Amino acid sequence: MPDPALLKRLPAVASALILMLATLMTVPMALAQQASPPADAEHNDDTTAAAPDDTAAATEATEATGPSTVIDYGPRVTLTPPEPIEPPPLKALEIMLDWYPGPQHAALLIAQHKGLLERQGLQVTLITPADPNLPTRLLAAGRIDLAVSRQPLLHLQVDRGLPLVRVGTLVDLPLAGLMLRDNGIMESPAQLAGKRIGYSVEESRELLLPALLKPHGISIEELELVDVNFSAVIRMVDDDLDGVMTPQRLALPRRLGDEGVIAQAFALEEHGIPRHEGLILVANRDRLGAQKESLRRLLEALADATAWSLEYPEAAWALLAENEPNLDTPANRDAWPAMLMRLSARPAALDQGGYRRFEAFLHERGLLDTLTPVESLAVDLGAP
Repeated sequence: MPDPALLKRLPAVASALILMLATLMTVPMALAQQASPPADAEHNDDTTAAAPDDTAAATEATEATGPSTVIDYGPRVTLTPPEPIEPPPLKALEIMLDWYPGPQHAALLIAQHKGLLERQGLQVTLITPADPNLPTRLLAAGRIDLAVSRQPLLHLQVDRGLPLVRVGTLVDLPLAGLMLRDNGIMESPAQLAGKRIGYSVEESRELLLPALLKPHGISIEELELVDVNFSAVIRMVDDDLDGVMTPQRLALPRRLGDEGVIAQAFALEEHGIPRHEGLILVANRDRLGAQKESLRRLLEALADATAWSLEYPEAAWALLAENEPNLDTPANRDAWPAMLMRLSARPAALDQGGYRRFEAFLHERGLLDTLTPVESLAVDLGAP
């Protein structure tokens, strides 16, 4: 059975609890009444008249239960979650490629698909040109932020007065080459006189072919040149060309072979043309000052992408194939290992000696009007 002494105390305990609850409900109301002025005199009279009744009720409750203690819990604070912090807006950059997307653009594509560019605060849009000679002209006109180009073309266009400057390197080694039909007749560039040779880009016609031919006493006028644009394979097959000067020497032999054309590749650096960078990032010199911080972050993302690709080449190719399905071809898969080893691990670093030697080579052969200093051709954004 319950303890009789406990039963006797229950009414008093209940009364004390009721009083405590009444007090806790009354204090906020009183504070609210003090904080707001009375609406009119009549309202004040009503409030004053009601106060004795409240006091009397409290006194009667106190006399019935004995003195009680009112607990002061202090000020009450309502906690609300903080407003979310908006991340800073991404810096937009438009980059026009030199060609349709391929393994040579791996650093840019992987940096984009792995989210490395966004981590650097960049929103990069990659644009495929309608014509491979278009990107640097749009850049010079201020229509895009950056262009993917090639070192020989940079020397040519700076010599012609375009406000262009190299700011980064995507591919360290040459990608240009001469493809000749393997028909047992032509075994070297010395046999090109009178042949029909295709070309895709401006510097092939203006710089590389003339430089390749000069040691053999052949002038460019002795060739029948055909502008093949993006269609080197089709024109080799349909137009029965004898060869083509291409900026895609790693993948083109397999593509030609798949169409039944057996070709031999001639690396230009093995035939008297100095080694040069195969793929570079070019900016408009007149706008470079405002872009430097964004470009440094871009180059950092590209370095991270290349480092990851070198460490995980199979995963890198799988990422490219998944996100760029048009790139996943037998020719590109065959070219991937060789291309991977040519990607620039330090895209910001500048090979000043290489640019100086290539400029001097072109100028000595009369292919450039002016000898341009390196600082007018390229900048090292990674330098302190």
